[in-house]
Amino acid sequence: MSTTRLSGLLGQRQFVRFLFARLAGTMANQMLMVAVAWQMYDITSSAWDLGLVGLFQFVPALLMILPAGHVADRHHRGRIFAACMLTQAAVALLLVAASQGGFATRGLILGVSVVLGVTRAFQMPAQQALAPLLVPVELIQRAIALNASSVQAAVICGPALGGVLYASGATTVYACGAVLLLLSSVLTLFVHYRPRHLAAPAGWRTVFAGVAFVWQSKVLLGAISLDLFAVLLGGATALLPIYARDILHTGPEGLGLLRAAPSAGALAMSLALTRWPLHRQVGHRMLSAVALFGVATLAFGLSTHFGLSLIALAITGAADNISVVTRQTLVQLETPDEMRGRVAAVNSIFIGASNQLGEFESGATAAAFGPIGSVVLGGLGTLLIAAAWWRLFPSLAQRDRMV
Repeated sequence: MSTTRLSGLLGQRQFVRFLFARLAGTMANQMLMVAVAWQMYDITSSAWDLGLVGLFQFVPALLMILPAGHVADRHHRGRIFAACMLTQAAVALLLVAASQGGFATRGLILGVSVVLGVTRAFQMPAQQALAPLLVPVELIQRAIALNASSVQAAVICGPALGGVLYASGATTVYACGAVLLLLSSVLTLFVHYRPRHLAAPAGWRTVFAGVAFVWQSKVLLGAISLDLFAVLLGGATALLPIYARDILHTGPEGLGLLRAAPSAGALAMSLALTRWPLHRQVGHRMLSAVALFGVATLAFGLSTHFGLSLIALAITGAADNISVVTRQTLVQLETPDEMRGRVAAVNSIFIGASNQLGEFESGATAAAFGPIGSVVLGGLGTLLIAAAWWRLFPSLAQRDRMV
């Protein structure tokens, strides 16, 4: 990205304001996830329960995401996002009270996971569909790359800070997270843009229009589903507390670093893509990156050295970021604005499945085969998915340029 183009992008005040709002919200969310996972494992010492935290977020999000996409196309996207941040702040404050009052139980953690799942169902379509309205169309691809870089920086700092603060107790993490979420909500309320509301009346046909759009676009379907299955099988995030304590023999500070490592790799890659964007062989490089993700997952699963584990996780993040930036750019460039909320909702279903359902899959397979067996099987599954998508989605594999 040239200096002139970067300055032009940073000159978009509404975009920058929303960028900082997302930074604060993302950092807070990552801090909360570190604290919730460690607290759950402290309470139950169960890989199954770690997986349930992901499942209890995924199922309500899955049920609500399509209506949430329709809401994002009919109402003010900034206010929807602000309300979601405020709700998560309330959850963080509840966890503060529970930790101080001694009623932070397994059931409470699973209950707030349901609330977080519903909240994020509305958050994801609103935030994805809002960003393109804040910059000129010629800056969308660069805005996505800069946003990815900035958010990854928050994802790095959030888990690391959460792990350090947890040494002072879960209450400290939850309180800091609540402050950041409140800041995110306030910043978003000051983001101004001209809404373009969906004119069509509410109905099943309009609610499911995003599904039909993605299904008809085989490039989008291939890119989105590739990310789903790769991260679903290859993700090891839910098992990091087990690896930190039982395999790598470290504490909450080490867990924070392990959670931050993929984001460090993703940040480095997103900065590289900002400077050297993918111009040619987009599909080929995306599929190759997913294969690299699988290899790095295997390396992490077999590692018993903390430093090597960090490097392997960083590589998974760098490889996954190529898929993320490619997918998000294709979605924004090929979707009309009046459909962006509903298409973003479909995209969010796949993202949620790959993350929350992936956590459940990791917990379930770890309960059956042990944590190492779970991660190794996931890495092998990711390699098989990358190979299969070459044949199932030739239009994606042969895609040369973004546009």
